[in-house]
Amino acid sequence: MTAFIIRRLFSLVPILFGMTVIAFVLAHVIPGDPARYAAGLIAGPEQVEKVRREMGLDKPLLEQYFIYMGRLLKGDLGKSYRTNRSINQDVRRYFPATLELALAAILLSTLMGIGLGTISAYKKNSFIDQITRSFSIFGVSMPVFWLGLLLQIIFYARLGWLPSGGRINLIVGPPEHITGLYLIDSLLTGELGIFFNAFQHLFLPALCLALTMMAITARMSRSSLLEVLGADYIRTARAKGLGEFKVICKHALKNSMIATATVIGAQMGWLLGGTFIVETIFSWPGIGTYGVQGIIELDFPVIMALTILLSTAYVLINLLVDIIYVYLDPRIVY
Repeated sequence: MTAFIIRRLFSLVPILFGMTVIAFVLAHVIPGDPARYAAGLIAGPEQVEKVRREMGLDKPLLEQYFIYMGRLLKGDLGKSYRTNRSINQDVRRYFPATLELALAAILLSTLMGIGLGTISAYKKNSFIDQITRSFSIFGVSMPVFWLGLLLQIIFYARLGWLPSGGRINLIVGPPEHITGLYLIDSLLTGELGIFFNAFQHLFLPALCLALTMMAITARMSRSSLLEVLGADYIRTARAKGLGEFKVICKHALKNSMIATATVIGAQMGWLLGGTFIVETIFSWPGIGTYGVQGIIELDFPVIMALTILLSTAYVLINLLVDIIYVYLDPRIVY
């Protein structure tokens, strides 16, 4: 297993190198002039040209790429044209919000998706099964941006139960910084008022991200579990007199999880891109919002940095799924 993990980590090098080339070229063929954005709309041609030289955009594209890669190999993601701050500093500032949102969405979608899929498989062709399958179709077919707006209309505009956006009320203020995750930090410091306020702000965007993943997970869990429930060893377990709950939870569920784990891993990759839309809709101050602002203003270093970070995360997630396979099925050997 150790040798397999090392080989996979080394395989990251050509993948990430290819991603940097593709992202760098695509970022620089986008119509627009980042020097004009950085200098301001009222800046004259001389000022724009001066800014272009300061940003290094007057150099040949190949030379710009080698300069960027030299900094990247030292761990320097560059400086944002828009904020004029180090991108490393910006990522440390915005990443905890995205991490908290992603973890909440993954936890919600996994627990609810596997739970609904298990109930649906156990109650095959029942009324509950029909409802679950209809929900799966509905959840997969809903665009994320439309779902986010719908949730805001229902829970904020109509019912007034939850806030429409943001991470916490300005009056309440964030908890003392420990991990950067407001729910955890507020619990560690014993500030329950901040915890509930942060939870209220987190619930809608996490639900928006989770619903689509939950629907796919439930559908895959159902089909995988139905296949396992028809196996000989399940009939043997029932013939031995084991209760249905024990048969499903101890024998069937774990053996049906390989396909479900694959889907969850792929959805975690989708989640990395989905946060860009959801964070924008809910004004969530995370990496997604930061990236969208960088794209709008042609902030090449930000676009490049987020592309590399998200590509690395996606590859590592796939590696994690491969490792989980071994624990789900000991017959799998790398």
